[in-house]
Amino acid sequence: MAVGRRELRSLRSEKTILLAVAIQLFIAAFSSFLVVGLVSLYDPGAVDGYQTDVAVTGEDPETLLAATERRDGIRSTQYEDRDAANQAFGMGEVDAVFEATRGEEGQLQVAVTAPETGLETTLVVVQLRETLEAVERTERQANADRLAEQPLDLPEPDETSPYLAFTYTVLVPLLLFLPVFISGSIVLDSLIEERQRGTLALLRVAPLSLADIVDAKLVTIAAIAPLQAIVWLAVLAGNGTAIAMPAALIVLVGALSGIVVSLGTIIALATPDRRQAQLLYSVTIVGGLVLAALLPEHPANTVAKFAMGSATTTSWLLVGSYGLLAAVAFVAVRTSVRVLEPESL
Repeated sequence: MAVGRRELRSLRSEKTILLAVAIQLFIAAFSSFLVVGLVSLYDPGAVDGYQTDVAVTGEDPETLLAATERRDGIRSTQYEDRDAANQAFGMGEVDAVFEATRGEEGQLQVAVTAPETGLETTLVVVQLRETLEAVERTERQANADRLAEQPLDLPEPDETSPYLAFTYTVLVPLLLFLPVFISGSIVLDSLIEERQRGTLALLRVAPLSLADIVDAKLVTIAAIAPLQAIVWLAVLAGNGTAIAMPAALIVLVGALSGIVVSLGTIIALATPDRRQAQLLYSVTIVGGLVLAALLPEHPANTVAKFAMGSATTTSWLLVGSYGLLAAVAFVAVRTSVRVLEPESL
């Protein structure tokens, strides 16, 4: 307990850690505002009041005009020729230009002119892409009788709210995973600093074994992530984001924290150089995230399912597996301590 309290007191002087916590608190506290702002970058049509003006010209503008009339957030104006449309685009009267022509076999060909760079390009291109997808569906239906072979079906339009998708697949996993990765980095830095300054040997003067010292640091720092998760989930709930299964999420974060913090502890015990240890830790974490894609369900998807209350048997089995892996990682830490203890005397 004394070592654990000492570890927590030392964190108060770590400005980088405090800044990271402050950033996470900002994200959780202003989640609704951030969701609206970030969703508008990849789905401008989801934001009320956003309007893209498009000039439509060419030999067959009717299909494009009909498609834009059926969509919210985009407004089209027909121009007699390409020069007039491009002039309107150059003067800022419209955001983009559609030039529609028909090929020799009757296929619709659309040339698009859009802003070259800047935030406006992202917003406009998304709207244009969705409009052209709608046009493609219309053309397929109109020319179905002329097809020699049946093409692959286009996926049905996604009617899910972009705010819901972004909140549960990006925002919630981000808030829950960041404390885990930071905790692993904290324990790594703490142990290496103790070894470099020689204070680890001073702690051994007390009636504590190296295993006791490492256990105190590991348990204290591993507990930080689930405690932060409790705070972030409470702030999200108070901010209007419903969390269906918070207890399961806290258990999941605790298990992942045990795995990552144990990993950081082993690296710190085996690699006394801070830069090499941080590099090895970062590479290992990135490699773990890549390997996580091979799992039946990615950890981020597991978080999203628990948050929305749609967890499956696979989700529960994975949580149990993470808990078992955390126990194995703790045993690996104990083994590393026994191997390295003679060197630490």
